[in-house]
Amino acid sequence: MFGKLIYLIRRALRNMFQSPVLCIATVGTVTVSLCILTFFAIIVLNVQSMTRHWSQEVQVVAYLDEVPSAAQISALVQSAEALPEVVEVVYVTRQQAFAGFRDRLGDDALLLDGLDDDFLPASLRLTLHEEFRNRLGVEQVVGELKKTGGYSDFRYGQDWLDRFESLLNLLRIAGAVLGGFLLFAALFIVANTIKLTVYARREELEVMSLVGGTSMFIKSPFLIEGAVQGVVGGCLAISLSYLLFTAFLAGGLETLFLASGVAEIVFLPFFYQLLVLAAGILIGILGSLISLRKFVRI
Repeated sequence: MFGKLIYLIRRALRNMFQSPVLCIATVGTVTVSLCILTFFAIIVLNVQSMTRHWSQEVQVVAYLDEVPSAAQISALVQSAEALPEVVEVVYVTRQQAFAGFRDRLGDDALLLDGLDDDFLPASLRLTLHEEFRNRLGVEQVVGELKKTGGYSDFRYGQDWLDRFESLLNLLRIAGAVLGGFLLFAALFIVANTIKLTVYARREELEVMSLVGGTSMFIKSPFLIEGAVQGVVGGCLAISLSYLLFTAFLAGGLETLFLASGVAEIVFLPFFYQLLVLAAGILIGILGSLISLRKFVRI
């Protein structure tokens, strides 16, 4: 069994060395396609990291109708803390709200001179669990708070996050469409490259079939050839992507994302690198199967 495997691998390597131009074209196509996909994945992953960081600032601010008593404050806080979406509840007095507003105005704080420090309403500020820091989670919390009463208005900075999530979804769709096109193009080129190799050896394959060679035995070297080309293309794509990421992309993303509070720009995680290699192998094997269908019957 081991000797048979060695024979099949040697035949696959011989096929590749006998057609170096076609082999290089196939590997190059797979490399370029997977490299572009890798860049899209890097951008999307870092954008997701930025949205997760920004989502930490998402809070539900529930403004109170009137200044509550200490007992009412305790009851409202306990009621809000009982919600499964809520991590923390902080009561903000009118004076604290005024001081915070003054701080946010900075040099323009002089505009508040002469105003009483109690003209802003008191409020509860609710911090949510990460999985609920989205429009659906916020609407659930607001709906529960409305049932308890005592609140005049609710504010939460979700509009900008929704627009950003829409941009992220657009990136994902664009990456999927472009990725599908690139993978199809790579599959087409791999299939036609191996088809040329098979066509050049069609007489040899016919002889092997006549002397008792099984369909799988005849196909195996070409399947191995496609898988090897896919692995090589995947490895080159990851290596090239890392070099370009280090030289160019990382600096640009740091300028864009670090200003937004993201601590680190990351390359493609190891699991996704394995997916890139798996995609290369799959392209190679499928391309081989497609090209062999007309020449070797299963």
